[in-house]
Amino acid sequence: MSPKNFSLEALIRPNILKLKPYRCARDDYSEGILLDANENAFGPSVPAAAHHDLPDTLLARYPDPYQRELKAQLADWRGLTRAAWDHVFLGVGSDEVLDIVMRVACTPGTDKILVCPPTYGMYTVSADINDVEVVKVPLDVDRAFALDVDAVLKALEADAKIKVVFLCSPGNPTGSVLVESDVRRILDFDGWNGLVVMDEAYIDFADQRSAVALIKQYPNLLVSQTFSKSFGMAGVRLGVAYAQPPLIAVLSKTKAPYNISNPTAQLGIAAMSPQGLSTFKTNIAAAKEQRARLLRELPKLPRAGKILGTSDANFVLIQVLGKDGRPCNATALALYKALAEEHKVVVRFRGNDYGCNACVRVTVGTREEVDYLLAKWRTHFATAKV
Repeated sequence: MSPKNFSLEALIRPNILKLKPYRCARDDYSEGILLDANENAFGPSVPAAAHHDLPDTLLARYPDPYQRELKAQLADWRGLTRAAWDHVFLGVGSDEVLDIVMRVACTPGTDKILVCPPTYGMYTVSADINDVEVVKVPLDVDRAFALDVDAVLKALEADAKIKVVFLCSPGNPTGSVLVESDVRRILDFDGWNGLVVMDEAYIDFADQRSAVALIKQYPNLLVSQTFSKSFGMAGVRLGVAYAQPPLIAVLSKTKAPYNISNPTAQLGIAAMSPQGLSTFKTNIAAAKEQRARLLRELPKLPRAGKILGTSDANFVLIQVLGKDGRPCNATALALYKALAEEHKVVVRFRGNDYGCNACVRVTVGTREEVDYLLAKWRTHFATAKV
């Protein structure tokens, strides 16, 4: 396996390695008459109509702390086989996954993470919460937001306090997938002992394979995914991480004992069913169809500039032009506000992000939603003062 000098024991904080995980009531036995966890044996107070066909025990009893069935389904779906459930960690959204990685690997006030802006803002937020410094190595704007691998490796070699590299692919807000050979160069780098976290929240909208295919080879790789985007289950708050079992074991003993609720787990299992995966494929195809339509129609709109990135997620990042025909942050901000306040269409202003001057990020919607957005963009610029 690569890199040769990687040591999980040397990376993880010593107090985490010594940590004895909390033993919950269901560690030993989970079936029968359960009088061990001080649960209310008389059931939930929620009226039956409010939870429909969910059995009372699903609400009244603590959830399975291991969730092996859902993990097995996820491992099998990503090509690892059902037996590889121990390669899977579940979190309360991918944000919990990202945060817990930082907590186990980085000593507060001492260690650092590395990010490649423009990128997902929660990396920095979580670092601030955990008192972890952030080292920034920007993406190459001129190459559609590709990794500047040489600069990343130089930063890692120069600073042993960098313990985690966060890479987002497809990127947010860039929409660009990272080239696998670039990622491998970082994973193979022997001049540094740390983790590479591949945040693949949008991977199912791209044609490139998931980095999960690499985890058998790389003990220093963790791949983060979520049910929020491609599965359309953002309200469920279910995140997934794939890595080799020793790293998964560290995360598992550090998490809260019952972090995944019974309803959440049941919804995840339903999404993994043949019917659920069939719906998933149908919805992905529909999203790609409307994304292609946005890529065709957005550049035709008044004051529309370049589409940035490779648009491999479920959104499009596009520049907005001023009256002089050049990218203009003020014009983009005015468009963003007008669409939201006057037309009830909410896009995302990203003009203050590195390399995203004058950009708005437009999420792929239904055909009707795309129709409405295109029409209101035209309406705004028919009378726009900026």
